Amino acid sequence: MTLRVSRRIMFAAPFLVAPGAITELAAAAEGGFYALLAGVRREAIGRGIRASTVDLAFRNAQFLPHVIELDRKQPERTMTFTQYIAKVVTPQRKEDARNELAENRALLDDIWRRYGVEPSIVVALWGLESDFGRLPGNIPTISALATLTYDGRRGAYFRDELMAALRILDRGDIGEMTGSWAGAMGGPQFMPSSYLEYAVDYDGDGRRDIWKSRGDVLASIANYIRGLGWRGGHSWGQDVLLPDGFNPGFAGLGARRPTGEWSRLGVRSVDAGPLSGRESEASLVMPEGANGPALLVYANFRAIMKWNPSTYFAVSVGYLSDSIGRG
Repeated sequence: MTLRVSRRIMFAAPFLVAPGAITELAAAAEGGFYALLAGVRREAIGRGIRASTVDLAFRNAQFLPHVIELDRKQPERTMTFTQYIAKVVTPQRKEDARNELAENRALLDDIWRRYGVEPSIVVALWGLESDFGRLPGNIPTISALATLTYDGRRGAYFRDELMAALRILDRGDIGEMTGSWAGAMGGPQFMPSSYLEYAVDYDGDGRRDIWKSRGDVLASIANYIRGLGWRGGHSWGQDVLLPDGFNPGFAGLGARRPTGEWSRLGVRSVDAGPLSGRESEASLVMPEGANGPALLVYANFRAIMKWNPSTYFAVSVGYLSDSIGRG
């Protein structure tokens, strides 16, 4: 399976870009940016993408200095785990998630039967990625990806994503793509390569429309997380209590132990009772270090981490999903 790198954390940098530097970037791009597009055009046509598709896609493509600015000042790296959870798993989002599940119950139940992914996890991913489709992004995808390709910090990655975006256009799934500053698109916020591999034409209209088709959006989310290893009927994880003097060196996704061994080490459920659940193996994560919260996480947590390799994000998906189930 191709490695997926999160658009949220892969570009994080410890510095900001001054307005003057952004202006200089824009000026410097005038010639080089369009030379880059010419090279991509030749490569795309060589890969079998129609010249007419590329020419139409590049007709209004432009260097976007603001994309570079956003690339270099990402807020997730500046928040603690507690701050992040408070910001993204809000009472309003929990209520919205329960409402969306109720409104789309028949659709989600059919997707559950087809893909083996519970409605609560589909809705949670949808809610955290695009606020249930309300915030899919409005930046032209071709321009964003071309800008990041030209910037060069992860040029090869973004060039591949730009080529994937051109292939989507060539297939006719969508006429004009918009999304986040990093090229993530639609309700699921798929990168173009993820779209090509996992997007679903649930409504049967011949197009995989993750922008406007509710069925395509939700089925695509289920298909993706299943492809990443989600196991229906299993938990993602649970908050736990640690005994005094617990060795924090036992924490980390690289350390997997049988659940019974965690019990012997003194790990307990948050009600101070014995660990529960059907999972045979778990890892301990401590997002804020030895003095913060602790969670035992299972195989489904690892599936969410493949979607977005951020512990904060993965736990927030689990928390939101659990809140729906409790609702």
